[in-house]
Amino acid sequence: MSGNSDPLSPRAKLAVTAGKAAAAVSRAAGRGSGSVIGGRVALKLDPDLLARLATHLDVILVSATNGKTTTTRLIAEALRAAGPVVSNALGANMPAGITSALAGGSDAKFAVIEVDEKYLAGVARDTDPKCIALLNLSRDQLDRAAETRMMAEHWREGLAGSKAVVVANADDPLVVWAASSSPNVIWVAAGQMWKDDAWSCPSCGGVMQRPGDDWFCGECGFRRPTPTWALSGDHVLDPHGSAWPIHLQLPGRANKANAASSTAVAAVFGVPPQVALERMYQVQAVAGRYDVVQFMQRDLRLLLAKNPAGWLETFSLIDPPPTPVILSVNARGADGTDTSWLWDVDYTRLTGHPIFVLGDRKLDLAVRLEVANQQFQVCETLDQAVQMAPPGRIEVIANYTAFQDLRRRVGN
Repeated sequence: MSGNSDPLSPRAKLAVTAGKAAAAVSRAAGRGSGSVIGGRVALKLDPDLLARLATHLDVILVSATNGKTTTTRLIAEALRAAGPVVSNALGANMPAGITSALAGGSDAKFAVIEVDEKYLAGVARDTDPKCIALLNLSRDQLDRAAETRMMAEHWREGLAGSKAVVVANADDPLVVWAASSSPNVIWVAAGQMWKDDAWSCPSCGGVMQRPGDDWFCGECGFRRPTPTWALSGDHVLDPHGSAWPIHLQLPGRANKANAASSTAVAAVFGVPPQVALERMYQVQAVAGRYDVVQFMQRDLRLLLAKNPAGWLETFSLIDPPPTPVILSVNARGADGTDTSWLWDVDYTRLTGHPIFVLGDRKLDLAVRLEVANQQFQVCETLDQAVQMAPPGRIEVIANYTAFQDLRRRVGN
C-alpha cells in the first residue's frame, strides 16, 4: 500500500503540521533537530497519532541496551533494496521522537524504528510491527531503567502473543527469556561478550551454566535455543548453512553481530543476504559514532560507550598501545545520574595507552582509573587533552551527553 491510500484525518493532519512547525522553531533556535518537541506537540493534539501514522507501513522495531542505533541504520539500508524506508536515524527513540520520524514518511513502505528498551511494549502496541529485533540486555542507567531482569520481564509480558516475527539473540539469556513468550521467533547466534548480567536464570533464579558458547540452567532446564542464523567470524550463516561475507566500514565484532541480526531481519522481507550485506557496506558512521574528524591538526576517532558492556566492546576495537585515548564521562539526565557502573568496567584493558580524562564526572573516572593502576592525566577541556596527547590518531571514548559535547566542540 502506498502512503497516500490511507489519508490522515483532519485532526491528525493538524497534529503533524503543528509538530513540524514546533520542530522548525526548535531548529531555528539552535536547540537540536526538534524531533522530540515536534513529536510531543503532535501527540498532544492527537494522542493516537503514532498508531495512525504506522497503519500503512511495514514496521520493524529494534531494541537493545547496546547497538540499536547502528542496527536500525543497517536494517534501513538493507530494506531500501525492497522499497522506501522511513527511520529515526538520529536515535530519538521514545514515542515523541518516533512519531516525528513517521510523520516524515508518508511515501515509505517500511518504517525501521529504534525503540528505547523501556518503551518497547507500548510502541509495539501502537505500531503493530511486522518484525521486532531484540539484540541484548545489560545494566544501563539503573536509576532510570531499573534492573535488567525486570526489563526482560517487561519485554516478555509486552510481547506475549505478538503477531510480529521476533528476531532475537540466542546467546543472551535475558533476551531469550523475553522473546520466548512470542509464537514466532527467529534465533540468531550473535554472541555475547559481556556476561555479567546473565549468571542467574531469568526463569527461576538458579545459577546459569555457561560451557563455551552454550548456556543452560541446571535447575529448571531453561537453555539456549538452536539458532537458525549465526555470526561466524567474518561471515553470516543463513538457515541453509550458506556463508555470506560481511564487509563493513564500521569497526569491531559487535558491528558484525549487528549485521548478522540485520541480515536475518532483511530476509523476513525477502531481501537476500548478499544484497542486504552489500548495502550495509555503505554505512560509514552512525550519528557521529565511528567518525574520524580533524581537530587541531589531529585525527580523532569518536566512539560512544554508555555502559559496561559498551565500554568492553569499544576497548576491543581501538588501535593498540601506544595509541592515545581520551575518556569523557558525564552523569546528566540522559546518561543516568548514577556513575557506580564505572566500577564494572575493566579499565586494565587500557594498560599501555596514554589516557586523558574529561567530562563532568572526570574525578569519578580518575578514582576508578587510579584503582585500576592506569597512568592518566585529568584535563579541563578537549583542546587541552589533544595538545597533551602524543602523536598518532586519538581514540575518543565518551558516554552519551559527553559524546554530544565533543561532537559540538569538533564541529561534527
